[in-house]
Amino acid sequence: MFIAKRFYWLMLVVILVMAAGAVEPVLFGIGKVLLALLMLALMADVALLWSRKQGIRGWRTLSDRFSNGDANPVSIRLESDYPFAVATETIDEIPVVFQRRDVLFRAPLRPRGEATIRYELTPTQRGVYGFGRVRVFVRTRLGLAERRFTLCEPVDVKVYPSYMMLRQYELLAMSNNLTEMGIKRIRRIGHNTDFEQIKGYVDGDDYRTINWRATARRHELMVNVYQEERSQQVYCVVDKGRMMQQTFGGMTLLDYAVNASLVLSFVAINRQDRAGLVTFSSAFDTFVSASRQPGHMQTLLEALYAEQTRFEETDYSALLAGMARHVSRRSLLILFTSFTSMTALHRQLGYLRQLARRHRLLVVFFEDQELRRYVRTPSKTTEECYQHSVGERFLYEQRLVVQTLRQYGIQALLCTPQQLSVSVVNKYLEMRR
Repeated sequence: MFIAKRFYWLMLVVILVMAAGAVEPVLFGIGKVLLALLMLALMADVALLWSRKQGIRGWRTLSDRFSNGDANPVSIRLESDYPFAVATETIDEIPVVFQRRDVLFRAPLRPRGEATIRYELTPTQRGVYGFGRVRVFVRTRLGLAERRFTLCEPVDVKVYPSYMMLRQYELLAMSNNLTEMGIKRIRRIGHNTDFEQIKGYVDGDDYRTINWRATARRHELMVNVYQEERSQQVYCVVDKGRMMQQTFGGMTLLDYAVNASLVLSFVAINRQDRAGLVTFSSAFDTFVSASRQPGHMQTLLEALYAEQTRFEETDYSALLAGMARHVSRRSLLILFTSFTSMTALHRQLGYLRQLARRHRLLVVFFEDQELRRYVRTPSKTTEECYQHSVGERFLYEQRLVVQTLRQYGIQALLCTPQQLSVSVVNKYLEMRR
C-alpha cells in the first residue's frame, strides 16, 4: 500500500487548523473532527482497494524480436475486476538501454472495464533486451491510497537487423524509381543470353529478334524474348573495423551497413539472384555462401544479428585472400566501408583493384551529413572560418575518393547513412541491368 499525495495535503490542512486552535480554541476541536474523518476516509479507501484479491489483470504484447532502427510497437492491456471506477498509473520496466523516463501511462478504468496502452520503442543496437515487469498503481476516486499490482513476467527480446524494411523494399525489385513504387510485377525485356520464350510479333518489337524458323512453321512473324540473366552471385561485404564504430542518429555505421545488407539480399533473392555475406576486419571473418534456397534469408538474418564492430584496423589483404579461397565464380561484391581521406584510400587501393579484376566491385562508403550541415552554416568568427575550411577539405576528399575509384574502373557510391538502403538497392538494380 502507498499513501497518495492527496492524503498528505489534506493532513497539512488539518494540522494548520489544529495549530490555529492556539488562537481560537474552537478550531482545535474542528481539527480533531477533520482528523477523524480523514482517518475514516483513508480506511474506507484501503478497504475498497483490497475488496478484490486480483483487482487488475494485465497482459503485455510485443514481438518476439525487434527490428533495429525501426519503431517497434508494444501494447499493455488492462482489465478491472472492481465494481467501481478506478484510476491507474502503469509503469512498464523497459530495457535500461533506452533510457526513457516517459513510460508512465495514466488510464481510467470503468467498472469492470478495460483499457489498452500502446507505445513504440526504437532500438539503435543489436542484441538481447530484457523487459521487466509491469507495475500498475490503482486508486479510487477518494485518491488517499494506492494499491500496486505487479503483472507480466520478465521477457528477453532479441533485436535483429531491420527486417521491417524488407516488405517495403520488395517493390524495388520491380522498378528502379524509388519515389514511385510499382503496384504490379513487371518484366524488363533485355538482350542478354537467357532465352525466355517465343511470341508473336507486335509493333515495337526489335526486328533483330525475329525467329525465322518459327516464322516459317507458323506462317506469321515470331520473335524471341530474352530476359535478364539470373542466378548471379551477389555478396554483401561488410567492414567491421574501428571506423565503422562512428555513430550517426544513434546508430553505428556498422548497423546501417547490416540493415542495408539485409535489404539488398532480400531484393537480390527476389530478382532470382543468389545472395551471400562476408564480414572482415583484421581477419577474414563470417562467410555465408551465396544462395537463394528457401530459408536462406533467415540464415543471413541470424548471421548479421551477431556481427559487432571490432576496434581494429581493417586488413584488406585478408579480405582478398579469403575471397580467393571461398569465391571462385565472378560475382558482384557490395563493399560497405568507410574512407575519410585519400590517405586511407591509397593504403587499400591495390587490394581493391585486385578484387575488381576478379569480381564486379561496388564500394559504398558514408558521407558525413553532420559535417556537411555544419559547413553550410555561416561563419561568425575567425576560428569558425578555419573550422569550415577544414570541414570543406574533408568533404572534398570524400568526393575525390569517388573519382579516384572510378578512374580505376571501380564503381563507388557515396551516400548518407539514412539513405543507404535506398541508394544501394538503386545502384544494384542499375548495375544488374
